Amino acid sequence: MTALGELIAPRRLGRDFRWLLASSWTSNIGDGVALAAAPLLIASMTSSPILVASGAVLQFLPWLLFGLHAGAIADRFDRRRLVMFANAARAIVIAALCVFLLTGTANIWIVLAVAFLYGTAEVFVDTTASTLLPMLVRPVDLGIGNARLQAGYLVANQFAGPPLGAFLFAAGSAWPFLLEGLCIVLAIVLVSRMAATPVPPREGGPDAARAPVHTDIAEGIKWLWRNPPVRMLVLIILLFNITWAAPWGVLVLYATEHLNMGAVGFGALTTASAAGGLLATFSFGWLERHISFATLMRVCLSMEVVMHLAFALTSTGWVALVIMLFFGFYAFVWGTISTTVRQRLVPPELQGRVASVNMVGVFGGMVIGQALGGVIAQVWGLTAPWWFAFAGAALTLLVVWRPISHIVNAKPALDDADPTSPAPAN
Repeated sequence: MTALGELIAPRRLGRDFRWLLASSWTSNIGDGVALAAAPLLIASMTSSPILVASGAVLQFLPWLLFGLHAGAIADRFDRRRLVMFANAARAIVIAALCVFLLTGTANIWIVLAVAFLYGTAEVFVDTTASTLLPMLVRPVDLGIGNARLQAGYLVANQFAGPPLGAFLFAAGSAWPFLLEGLCIVLAIVLVSRMAATPVPPREGGPDAARAPVHTDIAEGIKWLWRNPPVRMLVLIILLFNITWAAPWGVLVLYATEHLNMGAVGFGALTTASAAGGLLATFSFGWLERHISFATLMRVCLSMEVVMHLAFALTSTGWVALVIMLFFGFYAFVWGTISTTVRQRLVPPELQGRVASVNMVGVFGGMVIGQALGGVIAQVWGLTAPWWFAFAGAALTLLVVWRPISHIVNAKPALDDADPTSPAPAN
């Protein structure tokens, strides 16, 4: 393997990890293309703010409706095959949209229906895909594995995909979605090259596998509730997503009206965040080797508090860009560490259910936070959500400061295995 290949996907992570990484990066290119093309398509069909906003809501809604079911199903079947099947469903939905666009029969209601169906399939893809990495690499390598997967999200989904999607949409409304479909199909082919992922053994044997899905969901929630470190980690993520989403929901107004940055400036804010995350990908390995996870988690959450305060106080665009660059950096580090810690603590047979509870908390927190942020901004002004986020995040940080050590130092629930023990053969 070349030096560059070794840097991107170290040999010790195994061949199957490289197939998973390639599939994830390819899929993220398609998702990034749609990130720009989907809103443009909806806006080209309607000027109603409610319908335009509905496009985003219909992508979040499936997480609240089906997220827990997706986790239970991920713990029942061969996870590699489930990712392939759910991606195939996404490809079929996108293919249907392309047919409607090419024949000139598409309308806003068809596009919104596609958004919901695509979002539903994506819930199963993302939930199940998050369980594959712990099956492929050693616990000690989960950090670098998650960092490499997140790097693909930043480069493909946040940087490369959206400009390409906007360019292709200008050439023809169907072109970006045709490319998205091709990326999904290629992602299926790549993940199919992985070895089969056996269903983790479960207590109760075959009878447990035939139990109703709601029984599995209840089992996962019960395990999480009785596991204080994982429960606290999920609670931290929920609360910080509420405070984060409150100002984020009105960020476009904050940027264009309060900072007077215009539409281009607003886009530059999101680009600065992605740039900060990309910088973090190159330094994560060093951080992981030299600084404890507990310290890094505390630093990241402390920086979140400081960021909210800085945004509340600034009225200058370039200062906001610098703040957003730092936000992207520590947000990447936090996301990689929190995912790694959770994966190390959760038994293989519960990875899907616990991950789904975590994701429902993420999106539930975003919905609550955005609703609060809209009301707060309407009543008290565009900087008020940042003050709310600052106060809420600071109080939460005080409460969770000490428990963070217990979260990071907790022993895996599965067994007392050495974290450096070999992963399954690839």
